[in-house]
Amino acid sequence: MPEFQSWVRACQDRFEALASDRLPAVDRTPRRLHEAMRYAVLGGGKRIRPLLAYAAGVVADADPAALDCVALALEYVHVYSLVHDDLPCMDDDVLRRGKPTVHVAFDEATAMLVGDALQAEAFRVLAEAPIPPAVRADLIRDLALAAGTDGMCGGQAIDLDAMRGQADFPLDGAGLERMHDMKTGALVRAAIVMGARAGGAGETVLVLLDRYAEAIGLAFQIVDDILDVESSSEELGKTAGKDAAQNKPTYVSVLGLDAARQRAADLCESANRALAALETEAGLPADRALRLRQLADLIVSRRR
Repeated sequence: MPEFQSWVRACQDRFEALASDRLPAVDRTPRRLHEAMRYAVLGGGKRIRPLLAYAAGVVADADPAALDCVALALEYVHVYSLVHDDLPCMDDDVLRRGKPTVHVAFDEATAMLVGDALQAEAFRVLAEAPIPPAVRADLIRDLALAAGTDGMCGGQAIDLDAMRGQADFPLDGAGLERMHDMKTGALVRAAIVMGARAGGAGETVLVLLDRYAEAIGLAFQIVDDILDVESSSEELGKTAGKDAAQNKPTYVSVLGLDAARQRAADLCESANRALAALETEAGLPADRALRLRQLADLIVSRRR
């Protein structure tokens, strides 16, 4: 799919240029913090959440400038979560996106502040987005819900409790899906809904896109668990095999490798059925959902 690959690269390059321009410059005080923020965000990552936001914006014919703000805000929150996740008090990792983690390259206190500052920057970007005030408020609420205790932070807390044997519910297949729907899926879902909302999408479109997003968010995590088993640290750009080493419950450990692969494939099919309904139920042209369909295939077939 050369044309799709060109679109992906163009979106990634657009995001990189925007982030480089919008992040605080290294010659501004406090210089070390700004240097660490740029180190964390720039020059790496698949940019899956920005790509999903841009693709959902195509469905709703959103203004590219509004989508830029959504993409930046989402990736800032995602990167902040990675910086904090890598800290010794969490997963204690030394490699992220093929380079030393922020607390290794700088120090733990700076890494904590990087995450705090990126979260604040995310909401500032949304507050300044060139869209009607009511839509801005909805986007800010979407991101806050996805990042808080009902979403990413709550899912991470459940994951940590599970490693201590203190989870609120059993992490069997259903429990694992519940946790990852919060930890990983919530921000993926926010990317898609926010991208469409930035273009003024109606309720029917938002419901169908959220159905797609729920499926693809879980598929993303399942593939992550599979790659942690099958890939090397060099391929992943982060430490491979840590889930098993830390005795973490994963889709592979709970379901088995073959069943995990099948579950990811089934979720991809569910996501594509939701996209097909955009034409039959919402009356949108079929090509509006092409990028989202291609991204679903990319997420399930990726090797890193």
